[in-house]
Amino acid sequence: MYQILIVDDEIHAVEGIRSGIDWDKLGITAVFTAYTVKQAKELFEREHIDIMLCDIEMPQASGLELTEWVRERYPKTETIFLTCHADFKYAKQALQLGSLDYILKPVPFEELEKVIEKAKSKINKESEIAQYSQFGRVWFQHQPMLIERFWQDILNQTVPSNSKSVRSAATDRNIPYIEEKLLIPILISIQRWHKPLSQREEKILEYGLRNSAEEILLGPSHDGLIIELNNRRMLAILSAEAKPNHLLDVEEAGQHYIEECRQYFYCDISCYVGDKVYGHEMLEMVNKLNEMEKNNVAYNNKVFLLSSPQAHPSIYKSANIDLWSVMLMEGAFDEVLIEALQYINGFEKESLNADLLNRLYLDFQQMLHFVLHSKGIQAHQLFVDSHSQELATNASRSVTNLLEWLKHIVNMAKEYVRSLEQSQSVVQKVIQFIKLHISEDLSVKRLPIMFF
Repeated sequence: MYQILIVDDEIHAVEGIRSGIDWDKLGITAVFTAYTVKQAKELFEREHIDIMLCDIEMPQASGLELTEWVRERYPKTETIFLTCHADFKYAKQALQLGSLDYILKPVPFEELEKVIEKAKSKINKESEIAQYSQFGRVWFQHQPMLIERFWQDILNQTVPSNSKSVRSAATDRNIPYIEEKLLIPILISIQRWHKPLSQREEKILEYGLRNSAEEILLGPSHDGLIIELNNRRMLAILSAEAKPNHLLDVEEAGQHYIEECRQYFYCDISCYVGDKVYGHEMLEMVNKLNEMEKNNVAYNNKVFLLSSPQAHPSIYKSANIDLWSVMLMEGAFDEVLIEALQYINGFEKESLNADLLNRLYLDFQQMLHFVLHSKGIQAHQLFVDSHSQELATNASRSVTNLLEWLKHIVNMAKEYVRSLEQSQSVVQKVIQFIKLHISEDLSVKRLPIMFF
């Protein structure tokens, strides 16, 4: 028999659910209610709660915060969320926190009954598992983690990439591994978030991205796994047996996954699909996918196939840096920015790569620093803030990032230079000119006319 707790700050909503469900038919022996998170916590300390039905949006503390608290202390409790938001913003976060399901208000009682039955089935299944031995329980809980660590060790070369070493490592760790099984690796790269996020928010969304990848890329059979990598990346390893037309199937699933991520998780993502390999060949294939990801500087939200023909990079043609430097010296910041954007956008997307983009970044950076120095301005006076540093770090990762960085630094330099010129006296300008040309033969005639 089961006990349920309904948590909602709206008394009428609580009473509506309480009176609208045939609890006896569902095998629910006790229905508890709470109108605040504090009351809910007190009930958890007094009663055994099997299922919690919880509103997300509540004053003082949200249902999401309550769920985190419950998961830490009462991990066997199944949570079902209620939300008024049809865009699923909060509902998606709820699923990321491990809730069983979510239901939109007003609550359809028939749908709620089905979800409660689903919760009971999950509780029963976990109860059966709990009957196993102590070792068996620990193994069941940690096997996914051990399997993920096994593949991470292969990718980090802790386990050598040969069939004997991989087979031996799997045997030693009691990992299910079939040496003859062909696998399909998919590198998933988060290219950027659409809005500023705290570190906690980013981690929550990454957890949601992983769950969605398991659902969409692995499919109903879940024949595969998702591995966390560094630098906002994940690796999906799929069974080739489950994907007979693997290129077409995976490409369609990848594009579906990308669209879901754009809509619900506020980010741009690209997927890089490798060829079929055996387990001991995984490292070499993933290295190829890493190179593809590194050189994708022009496209967002796209599925790339390693087997597709790769475009040859463009021959680097330096921008007209000398002319732009003179224009910047004369204060034509907006004009230079327009020309620079046109120059970058003039490249063919297919021919751009990381090396070419990095050269563009370095040339623009050198030009601007030279102009600032000639005006007696040190770069650290402008670009020490965290936003500027983050833009600079990511500038050579994609054309989108480079354009964003370029607009930012040119506009910042323009505002700083104009502010400085307006505040400087004639004497200060003369002193600055002399400092910059101290090694030259100076006379009054050489001083710029703008000083007088």
